Amino acid sequence: MPGKQILSSRKSDHIRINLEEDVRSGLTTGLEQYRFVHRALPEMDLEDVNLGQTLFGRRLDAPLLISSMTGGTTEAAAINRKLAEAAQEMHVAMGLGSQRAAIENPAEVYSFQVRKYAPDILLFANLGAVQLNYTYTSVHCRRAVDMVGADALYLHLNALQEALQPEGDTRFAGLLGKIETVCKQVGVPVIVKEVGWGISETDARRLYECGVAGIDVAGAGGTSWSQVEMYRIDDESLARVAAAFRDWGIPTAESIRQVRQGAPDLPVFASGGLRNGIDVAKCIALGAVLGGMAGPYLKAAAVSAAATVRLIAEFRREIQVAMFACGAANIDELNHTPLLYRSSGDS
Repeated sequence: MPGKQILSSRKSDHIRINLEEDVRSGLTTGLEQYRFVHRALPEMDLEDVNLGQTLFGRRLDAPLLISSMTGGTTEAAAINRKLAEAAQEMHVAMGLGSQRAAIENPAEVYSFQVRKYAPDILLFANLGAVQLNYTYTSVHCRRAVDMVGADALYLHLNALQEALQPEGDTRFAGLLGKIETVCKQVGVPVIVKEVGWGISETDARRLYECGVAGIDVAGAGGTSWSQVEMYRIDDESLARVAAAFRDWGIPTAESIRQVRQGAPDLPVFASGGLRNGIDVAKCIALGAVLGGMAGPYLKAAAVSAAATVRLIAEFRREIQVAMFACGAANIDELNHTPLLYRSSGDS
């Protein structure tokens, strides 16, 4: 396992690379293949469109999630504060970056503690699931939840990313049983998420059977963490190996479909390459309950909390107008709104 200094350096590298380099996947999300059936007569007023819902005991004013990004450094602390302030003002959900750094170095706990800036939001703690094979237990998971006052816990899956890191943790054997134990013991809902390569129907079914409370597909089509790691690697041969995986993964739209088939009773969060409110609306029509983004919010938070609020407001307006134009008065109706599929060969 890498030491504290390596973890902190990795976090700083990830922020810098995501802000400065082209780390896009070679795949698209697949959402461009879908379009809504336009309703010229929506038979409702725009102001009557309701984007609100209650999830894990928290009221959300829009189906938006600030996806997990960062923590563990002074720069990350400032970014997390601005994200949390914006989430509080707009009443949307927020996920924290991996808290492993804070578990192993208590001096870094402050960089994740955003509850004082956002007392009312749906907040997700976050740890890498693979750490359950490296001495972590339900006790560590509960510690991550308690240190930030979270409502639920993300366990993220990043097997490919770890395989591409020279210092990566790659012991993924036997992980399902340990996730099941955490679900039983941690005392809050557990949501399993990928980091950008999607979750298959088979994996969704296995996760459902072990007791997770939700799945974040984090599909391909947005940030490619193989590209991020490529920029971090000094060894040219290992960098070429990372670059070869730019086209890897299950596109977000397809992953939503597969997860809905494998775990039809679980709430699905859609993330991975979403760029606007119409993308979010499409994901909800495909069966998700939230649309998560990271990159756009990171760039906005690098400016200010106010810039992040403006971006959330823009996404919210796009969702509202999309719902109005397809005749969906609320999130439940949007969840059952038909989409037209357009094959890639169509003009």
